[in-house]
Amino acid sequence: MEDIVLLDAVERYLKGEMNAQEKAEFDHLRATTPEVDMLVVEHGMFLQQMEAYGNSRQFKHGLHDIHNKLVDEGEINMSEPEVNSGGRVLQLWRKYKRVTAIAASIAGVTAILISTLVTFLTPVGNKSEIRDLGREIERIKITQNVQSSQINAIAKSKIPTDARASMGGTSFLVDGKGYLVTNAHVVRGASTIVVMNTKGQEFKAKIAHIEPEKDLAILKIDDPDFKPLTSLPYSIRKGNVDLGEQIFTLGYPRDEIVYNEGYMSAKTGYNGDTISCQIAVSANPGNSGGPILNKNGEVIGILSTAQQNAEGVVFAIKSKHIYQAIDEMKKDTAFEKVKAPTSASLKGMDRVQQIKRLQDCVFMVRSFTK
Repeated sequence: MEDIVLLDAVERYLKGEMNAQEKAEFDHLRATTPEVDMLVVEHGMFLQQMEAYGNSRQFKHGLHDIHNKLVDEGEINMSEPEVNSGGRVLQLWRKYKRVTAIAASIAGVTAILISTLVTFLTPVGNKSEIRDLGREIERIKITQNVQSSQINAIAKSKIPTDARASMGGTSFLVDGKGYLVTNAHVVRGASTIVVMNTKGQEFKAKIAHIEPEKDLAILKIDDPDFKPLTSLPYSIRKGNVDLGEQIFTLGYPRDEIVYNEGYMSAKTGYNGDTISCQIAVSANPGNSGGPILNKNGEVIGILSTAQQNAEGVVFAIKSKHIYQAIDEMKKDTAFEKVKAPTSASLKGMDRVQQIKRLQDCVFMVRSFTK
């Protein structure tokens, strides 16, 4: 489709000028073509900005008309005041102080409007509006159900004595042979990575593939104590999800696994970002990298960020990007046998049973620096 034709179609779509068949066809094109979806989001924002600018210009012209009318009626005197005569200045002030107050108010409103318009039209970086859900950690903690002798043995064998704990989060298996997915910000700059399961067992891991621009990282458990899983109980969804679809997540905002549930609230992320989607769920630092699943046991996203000062506005990277990351990683022959799960055995189970099957596949992540 030619660019000009596509842009015209996007504008008709946003203005609601398409008939039902055209809209259905365009919705399908948008759902299957990320570039078109991004164009719709960006052009929608552009039209909103142009409308706001037009309203501002109209308001400014209105203020000029009012000002000129007041001048013509003699309510505003444009001549210079006689500053050498204190009495004359005082008389002028008393006569026009009400008009001056009105003019000052109008000027204030204009300044606020212009400031708001500039703020609206100036792109704001994501980092000032959203926060990563990584968890800053200061020391090693292991769940209380592990005996002290085991804690000492694990700590000595897994964590270098000169390592400093820096960031914590969540990860989950994408291949039973020990490949985990998490957020890039959880392991950024790490010299040592340790993951822990719900039994309190810790394993050393390394970064196999990382994509900072998508905030994705795939880890490989590199530890002889790890026993591979023959299969994973969930699948990873390639397609989009529906608004209102019920979801749930498992993660480590504390030193034990925590369950939360919610629903899909938007198909795009912050400022129309098409890499992620918006979910309504309770999330805290440490939830970064946790799986977002639907009732059928399909992973539909990876929890990553939350909007500042907005309760329950959370963003998750869409699960289809896991496949893309794995495909990139497999270009290295050392990882060519990695295979993501494509079928879910959780379908039809109640939530309690689903969680029992899932929790062994979800790991706490702790990053260390020297």
